[in-house]
Amino acid sequence: MLRRISTIAVTAAMTGGVLFAALPAHAATATGQQAMAARGGGITVNIEELRKQSAELKAKAKKLDRMGEPEAAKRARAQAAAIDRRIQQLIDAENNM
Repeated sequence: MLRRISTIAVTAAMTGGVLFAALPAHAATATGQQAMAARGGGITVNIEELRKQSAELKAKAKKLDRMGEPEAAKRARAQAAAIDRRIQQLIDAENNM
């Protein structure tokens, strides 16, 4: 069950355009990064980078609102919310391993 959830989470994140860096299994994780096991290897996700992307999208949404582009702002907010959900899922998955 846990492997299925991890595989689904990785697939969904990659489909959403979130960048992942694949590292060898013996590589240590750095501060601010979460690691998930995936079929014989390790995947490292930089949580701080995802938070930065989310903040940039939120700032872009505010700017688009000021420019009178509510639909584009709504899309940017939706992307930021998706990244925020992904961050929470990664943290929850790491805590449950």
